[in-house]
Amino acid sequence: MTREIPALVFDAYGTLFDVHSVTRLAESLFPGKGAAISAAWRTKQLEYTWLRTIMGSYEDFARVTRSALEWTLESLAVDAGEDAHRALLEEYRRLAPFPEVPAMLERLAGGRALAILSNGHPEMLDAVVDHAGLRPHFRGGVLSVHPARRFKPDPAVYRIAEEALGVPRALMGFVSSNGWDAAGAKAFGFRAFWVNRSGASVERLGVRPDAIVKDLGELESLLA
Repeated sequence: MTREIPALVFDAYGTLFDVHSVTRLAESLFPGKGAAISAAWRTKQLEYTWLRTIMGSYEDFARVTRSALEWTLESLAVDAGEDAHRALLEEYRRLAPFPEVPAMLERLAGGRALAILSNGHPEMLDAVVDHAGLRPHFRGGVLSVHPARRFKPDPAVYRIAEEALGVPRALMGFVSSNGWDAAGAKAFGFRAFWVNRSGASVERLGVRPDAIVKDLGELESLLA
């Protein structure tokens, strides 16, 4: 039963924080190209995390994010100066949380330990969590993949949360808006909850999430 989960771990980017909240700034800097920049940047950012893990050539998420932005601007033929480049990267430190997040976390934190497990570099995560004022809810910690020097969905990453919270993986809930991340967590042995905001198809990776919800408000109802 979902009520028997003593610890709940959240992905950060795309789950708690809207990565496409950078679109407004990108559009103001490069009219007509904001959405395209945001979409391509996020796609390439994820691709680079997977490729660097497979290649055994880890670079932290801040550098991955910078490289993905450089590729995006060049591929879209956007002539960006250093100031614009710096402003876009800085925006990742203050991404907007999804509207339901603050109240949902406050209510869920009363009954179980909450934590974040993210690809983000520790400094990036600290910045975005503190900017949104969410740190008090995460008594389980704001955890980064950085110590493992690998990115999700490598099993070594999910083990970080299991060891940090001291909760057996079978009793740990893991929440992500990324289908591949939910699959990785489920394969590791977590109880996986997929926040499927876009109505995407379930990944064909040999496992299925324990539950699929449309947003984090629906997750709260499920876990109540």
